[in-house]
Amino acid sequence: INDVWPQTDVQLCVVHLVRTSLRYAAKQHWGTIAKQLREVYTAKTPDEAEQRFALFEAEWGDTYPAVVDTWRRSWEHVIVFLRFPAPIRRTVYTTNMIESLNSRFRQATRRRGHFPDDDAALKVLYLVIRNPIKNRPNVTGKTPAWKQAINSLASYYGDRITDR
Repeated sequence: INDVWPQTDVQLCVVHLVRTSLRYAAKQHWGTIAKQLREVYTAKTPDEAEQRFALFEAEWGDTYPAVVDTWRRSWEHVIVFLRFPAPIRRTVYTTNMIESLNSRFRQATRRRGHFPDDDAALKVLYLVIRNPIKNRPNVTGKTPAWKQAINSLASYYGDRITDR
């Protein structure tokens, strides 16, 4: 992604990273590990997150090195959202909204098989966005504090946020 769009901030889904981490741990430790990892990804700054992760690593590194390695390999993409203010963090810490929309896009394009041109495919994707799922307000579900988050994103990214 960064090769094509160099200014892109790539962030991993914290929820999925925690789930991946728990696959390497015994079920009896899941609660403790999840609680301590939550302290890491809810830190106020990236430096504080690093300190909290060091404590986590000291406690669990010998018992579950795969958990620590998973977070170390992903660290630069995990802490991206720690640069943002709280309203944005609550909105972007998980990629579920994006995954939901991508799932609907795949479903819509798979049903139609092929398209005569790019415009035909774009029209189908547009219709997916415009037609909400029954009993849901929009295609990705409810986005809490979206107006506050988009305003914070606009101030953070400046001219990169447009009305298009």
